[in-house]
Amino acid sequence: MEILTENELRLRYAEIVQKIKDGAIFIHPTDTIYGIGCDATNEKAVAKIRELKKRADNPFSVWAPSLKWIKDNCVVDKKVQEWLKKLPGPYTLVLKLKNKKAVAKNVSGSETLGVRMPEHWFAKVIEEVNIPIVTTSVNKAGEKFMTDKNNLDPEIQKGVSFLIYEGEKKGRPSKIINLVEGNVKER
Repeated sequence: MEILTENELRLRYAEIVQKIKDGAIFIHPTDTIYGIGCDATNEKAVAKIRELKKRADNPFSVWAPSLKWIKDNCVVDKKVQEWLKKLPGPYTLVLKLKNKKAVAKNVSGSETLGVRMPEHWFAKVIEEVNIPIVTTSVNKAGEKFMTDKNNLDPEIQKGVSFLIYEGEKKGRPSKIINLVEGNVKER
């Protein structure tokens, strides 16, 4: 696994964007914690993350490339529109999918999708890639999430192409706002 800083990413920007488009599994920073990600339209890459996390069924969230992508692929009513005004931010909005082909079937496995748009510099990369990216905590199911490269699970590390590292993260996972069922879940 290659470790890149923000500056190194900038120097190799086109190469990293292409790796993501080509199906790389990678670890990325967010406004809350580190996430493990891949192209959310690539079923094989999503399956690899499920294997690494030992998480067979639970849905994954995606980092949307834009508000337009959310509006084009999810049901947006007045309540959702109000929450979209709060993005970017530390929220995962659970929305009803209107375009079932917007992500691979093994991302959420249901009629809904958790959508994120973190307030973070890495958003520019996701915008450039212009596809949704799986974003889920870096850990095996039921274990503590990664906060620093020193507590990255060795098995997960072996399955990742690169890590974009910006030091220790002291945040908590995003707040889940279920706009389909109408509840908020703190993690």
